Amino acid sequence: MIITGTTRLYAILGDPLANARSPEGINALFAERGLDGVMVPAEVDAAGFDAAVSGFKSLKNCGGLVLTMPHKRAMLKHVDVLRDNGRLIGAVNATRRMEDGRWEGDMFDGLGYVGALRARGIDPAGKRVHMMGSGGVARAMVLALAEAGVASVTLRDVDPTKSEELARAAIAAFPKLRAAAVAEDRFDVEILANATPLGMRPQDGPPCDPERIDPKTIVTDVIPKPEMTPLLVAARARGCTIVTGREMFQAQVGIVAEFLGAKPKHR
Repeated sequence: MIITGTTRLYAILGDPLANARSPEGINALFAERGLDGVMVPAEVDAAGFDAAVSGFKSLKNCGGLVLTMPHKRAMLKHVDVLRDNGRLIGAVNATRRMEDGRWEGDMFDGLGYVGALRARGIDPAGKRVHMMGSGGVARAMVLALAEAGVASVTLRDVDPTKSEELARAAIAAFPKLRAAAVAEDRFDVEILANATPLGMRPQDGPPCDPERIDPKTIVTDVIPKPEMTPLLVAARARGCTIVTGREMFQAQVGIVAEFLGAKPKHR
């Protein structure tokens, strides 16, 4: 990649960013798809976030910003046009400068998850899903799954109020969806999804009892690193089809890169 005076600048804002993989993935797609742009990491805490965003938006050659924790909700007030997923979820993880100078934002976490399933030949339509975790990523995943036509979603979180609120929000957005908060994990499903941080640290165990997972269940995890989390290791040993957080990340990177202007060459 050669940076010139015409190169568009893009940045990922988060805190911390040491494990962020978006710059690597998106820069590779920029080069592959012929976009004259470069994405850089911009580590900034909550106290400095608004000033950082204002600074980037003041740069005429800044074409977009990608957001990771803890800034996905904080970016909402800096967006002029909020697309449907961002509106439903109440957060954005990618924004771009429009031709008229306004900024448009959307949330792609859930679309990346559904994209990873479909890349493996798994159609979510009509399937029963159990989701462990009910935070921001889970919210994006549940709404994307609902849009893809899943039959039902059960939600379990260490904070029951989170799963109860997410179930209500999902039903409000998709009245035909059967969604419910549950106190214990459900294993009578086609898709079992981990949307908790359990599995990121070496000392973590799986978020549920893997011995109760049916070998026919599709088991997924949002954690990209390590790719083989304790849950996925156990599920694979039981003969389950697994979909990793890395696959979700790769699907999402492709969607975000296209949103930022790097369209696949065959289009």
